[in-house]
Amino acid sequence: MSRVYRALEKAEEEKKKKLREEPSVNVFEDIETFKKEKPVLKIREEKRKPLGLLPVEETPVLMVPPRSFAEEEFRKLKTQLFLRLPNPPHSILIASAVPQEGKTVVAVNLAMAISKEINKKAILIDGDLRKPGIHLGKDKTSKGLSDFLSDGTPLSEILTNTEVENLKIITAGTQTSNSSELIGSGRMGAFLKAVGESGENAYLVIDSSPIISTTEPTVLSRLVDGVILVIMADQTPKEYVQRALKSIDRQKIIGVVFNQVDMEPSDHYSRYYYYQYDKK
Repeated sequence: MSRVYRALEKAEEEKKKKLREEPSVNVFEDIETFKKEKPVLKIREEKRKPLGLLPVEETPVLMVPPRSFAEEEFRKLKTQLFLRLPNPPHSILIASAVPQEGKTVVAVNLAMAISKEINKKAILIDGDLRKPGIHLGKDKTSKGLSDFLSDGTPLSEILTNTEVENLKIITAGTQTSNSSELIGSGRMGAFLKAVGESGENAYLVIDSSPIISTTEPTVLSRLVDGVILVIMADQTPKEYVQRALKSIDRQKIIGVVFNQVDMEPSDHYSRYYYYQYDKK
């Protein structure tokens, strides 16, 4: 009996051992299969990321769509400057009475319109050292106007080519706390002269800070050939516009741009954003 018992006991142990081993093998095989699938899922998730919403801090696009009604209006503005004025200005200040009137959009697209003119070049300058609006992509730390005025950074280091032929830009540069002193210094006049001479007779389009809240546009208006005043239609109070006109050199005003004018389709060919300023 002892041999039979030992034989049964041995058979029972082998059976239990087999039962313990078989689930173990299956479990590990499943885990390995799952691990192999994980990277595939991760890759798919990474591929979906670019389809998400843009971050809220992304800067708005300043250029109007090509072949749009807005682009045509900037062509008309350029035409007014070149054909209707006896002496087209080579340095143009784009100013507004208060913030958020669209002066930077006007400056960018006017410079682009000029650069597309045959045999004409444009240099877009961010003269708003307090709150710059023109950047090289996402780089907001590149050297620019403030560096030229403060420490004499060479013009060759701040004058940057763009993807648009015949268009160069100069950013506001390193952030500064004495923007009014820099713009009001004698180096500002030397800067405009140097840029004009280096740009092969290029037209300078300068985006400035708001007139009422800052002093820089008052100084710049006396250094440039002409000033274009940007007004947000039906929003900027009349008294603000009047104060702005008293703060700058009125003899330099060559035109007014009414931004976001509500125009009916039938008016598209009879009304413009640009109106020549009556100096009388």
